[in-house]
Amino acid sequence: MAKKLGSLGIAAALLCIPLLLMIGLTLITNGVGMAHEIGIQEPPLDAIDASTVPQTVRDDAQKAAQTIADDQQHADQLAEQLVGSYVEASNKDVVIIFNSGGMGWNLTSDTPGWATILDGITAQLTELGYKSVVMNYRRTGGGFMSSLNEIVEALRLYPNKVKDLVVRIEFLTNHLPNLKIIVAGESTGTIITDEAMARLKNSPRVYSIQTGMPFWHKPSTSDSRILLVNSNGLGDDTFSYGDVPAMLWATVKGWFGLIKESDNPGNILKWLRAPGHDYSWQYPGVYDSIVDFLQRNFGRGQ
Repeated sequence: MAKKLGSLGIAAALLCIPLLLMIGLTLITNGVGMAHEIGIQEPPLDAIDASTVPQTVRDDAQKAAQTIADDQQHADQLAEQLVGSYVEASNKDVVIIFNSGGMGWNLTSDTPGWATILDGITAQLTELGYKSVVMNYRRTGGGFMSSLNEIVEALRLYPNKVKDLVVRIEFLTNHLPNLKIIVAGESTGTIITDEAMARLKNSPRVYSIQTGMPFWHKPSTSDSRILLVNSNGLGDDTFSYGDVPAMLWATVKGWFGLIKESDNPGNILKWLRAPGHDYSWQYPGVYDSIVDFLQRNFGRGQ
């Protein structure tokens, strides 16, 4: 009996180790953290002249920052970003907030496919009579702890980072009553975008365009204000549909140089091939879907 109890105790201890480790990581990375590294990184909002911003807006920026910052220094930095975003958006009709895939630290220049999509969206909005601006939401900073934070946040569906993003969006819509916002996301960036839209379901001026949602995540909400594209028009996205065998076979063929130009391109983390997980404005499945979405939601009379 004592021997059995001892074995059970060892087994219980082994089972508790990963649980305690996860709890510890959650506590370590519980806050948004790295306020000076995450958030709107393009354009550089801290360089904007905010001298003409009403005091009420500045006060509200500080209050909003207090709800998501780790300490007063971070709150001041966040408030500065919020005020900067207000100034940048004050003479625009539409703000597009982009969330990159991967670990979420890429800037627009690092995502060439979506850079063309953003150019296409802004061009279409111009044709529809709107002035727009793109803001890049960088959800992960540099360094090991930021990467660890991203992993833990992803496992928990980004509770802190979604809150951070939602606070920024609501700050703009609260102070700019005619402003419309498009929350855009690619690949893993669609998860934080989707979760944010679930919290913003009662915000009729907030829209979303998403491409290549990971197969393990199911959309949290369905709405005419949300466009999810899981095919570039050349074929289904193997990453979005969870076709792991096709991804592995394409990766092996890539090792031996057997990939053809006619093959549907796409990759994950730059080394794992995922046919179809490639999105840019040139693809009919992307262009046609987004143009139709913008015309329905931003056309005359909308």
